[in-house]
Amino acid sequence: MNFVEKGNIVDIKNRRIFYGEIEVSGEKIISVKEIANQNDNAPFILPGFIDAHVHIESSMLVPSEFAKLAVVHGTVATISDPHEIANVCGMKGVEYMIENGKTVPFKFYFGAPSCVPATDFETAGASLNANDVDALLARDEINYLSEMMNFPGVLHHDEEVEAKINSAKIYDKPVDGHAPGLRGKDAKKYIDAGISTDHECFTKEEALEKLQYGMKILIREGSAAKNFEALIDLLNDYEDEMMFCSDDKHPDSLVSGHINELCKRAVAKGIDVFKVLKAACINPMKHYKMKVGLLKTGEAADFIVANDLVNFNVIKTFIGGTLVAENGVSKINSPKAELINNFNCNKKQVSDFIYKKDSGEKIIVIEALDGQLITNKLSINPKIENDCFVSDVENDILKIAVINRYKGAPTATGFVKNFGLRKGAIASSVAHDSHNIIAVGVDDESLCSAVNLIIESRGGVSCVDAANPSIYKVLPLPVAGLMSNEDGYEIADAYTKIDQAAKSLGSKLSAPFMTLSFMALLVIPHVKLSDLGLFDGEGFKFII
Repeated sequence: MNFVEKGNIVDIKNRRIFYGEIEVSGEKIISVKEIANQNDNAPFILPGFIDAHVHIESSMLVPSEFAKLAVVHGTVATISDPHEIANVCGMKGVEYMIENGKTVPFKFYFGAPSCVPATDFETAGASLNANDVDALLARDEINYLSEMMNFPGVLHHDEEVEAKINSAKIYDKPVDGHAPGLRGKDAKKYIDAGISTDHECFTKEEALEKLQYGMKILIREGSAAKNFEALIDLLNDYEDEMMFCSDDKHPDSLVSGHINELCKRAVAKGIDVFKVLKAACINPMKHYKMKVGLLKTGEAADFIVANDLVNFNVIKTFIGGTLVAENGVSKINSPKAELINNFNCNKKQVSDFIYKKDSGEKIIVIEALDGQLITNKLSINPKIENDCFVSDVENDILKIAVINRYKGAPTATGFVKNFGLRKGAIASSVAHDSHNIIAVGVDDESLCSAVNLIIESRGGVSCVDAANPSIYKVLPLPVAGLMSNEDGYEIADAYTKIDQAAKSLGSKLSAPFMTLSFMALLVIPHVKLSDLGLFDGEGFKFII
């Protein structure tokens, strides 16, 4: 199809805006013509936005449905790490994401998961060794080595870790990093090993140090981890080394906005719009050698039309010359995705959640932090009833449990602060990175009910109150226990309702289910809970 799009063309590289027209034939731009100086009444034509690091699975949508929602906000491509589904289904899971992504006009750039499982201190559904990673990196569909979370392995020259990094170097593909809080000589050693990016910086000082060592920093703003405010000022001085990403984004959040929202917030802070658009459009394309068009003759016709360069409300989105969204309506019609899963555990009994009192007077408690993946480590005097440790609702110390979903095994229990539930429980089979079942609640009956809803659905998120049958909800996620294969907008609406149900139980967290999903992520300090027990993320050992 041939067409011409007229408007204020944004030339990011040369820092200029001019009124002109772009002529498209098929999938390519065949001409870019300047007609006059900027026309204040015309819309703006600019390259499409790129999410520089995202786990599609965290949207609870398969790739084709993720694309349906994302294009409305001007996103044309993602750097996508499929390690969530890889931890559940291994190589078959990665293949599933690639093939499903091909069913829609959207540019998914998948990586080879580097850390499956993330640690040896949890039970995952699969593993990918150095040979598996090499086989993935040899494929054209795999564009980089995904986040190297095992930074101790990098620092101590672990053979498997080094083999994976060397494979990426052989195939000339970038290596993504993941090193929260790593500073000084260790940070430099990690970067010098070939690690090129980090999306885990939660302070400006940490990010600045890594930038000075030659690393590129991703400004992350997802549904759980929010580092935009801490890092955005760095874009003023490091316009070529910064990118925007979401990392993990729930479906309701994706309906509201994507990378366009970060552009809006950055411009509102007075940051030069061309620097903002470099981070949103150009830097990811260059770093990952993406075949995404930048409004040049002969390149792919990937671009958006926006009402202005302040609010970034997207009027049209084109990918490969195809109009995929217009005036807030997606034009992507995705086929119904097939199911893939790995779920093999039986329903639980209330007695499985009992925490027998031990000899100590104090217990270690996880302190969850809203908007952060890191947690604090507390030592408190627990509430005791019938010689058992129980939830202390008045002090917001609630029982948390992780259940192995891949085989029958004892339940791991602990305590967490800041979830704020006054009644009931919530549970999820989205529990980074091994994706066992995780639950938090005020009583064992509610915990058991919430977990069994997940087991019955072979994956999902649930919310229950044992004393109130009207709050007995589950959102099934039958694709690897992580995603739905239903319509993205319907899932976003269903998630909004179950999120509201969780908040009606008392939670003040901005995203209770997203925060819950990271309480088992052992590679983020300071203390987490796996299916094998309470874990010290700094000492990298179990807490006895």
